[in-house]
Amino acid sequence: MDWSDLLSALALVLVIEGIMPFANPAGTRKTMALISSMGDRALRTVGVLSMLAGLVLLYVVRF
Repeated sequence: MDWSDLLSALALVLVIEGIMPFANPAGTRKTMALISSMGDRALRTVGVLSMLAGLVLLYVVRF
């Protein structure tokens, strides 16, 4: 893996993260308000589950 792979992955993250605010700004605002009202434990749980899902998907795709 070289720097171009890492930068490509970062670029894809930015594109994917930008889809929802572009396509549905009102829904994105509502979602962000909901997220800001969640407790730290719930956010950490969602974060770790998201990371684990990403790692599993990366493993399936790459190996």
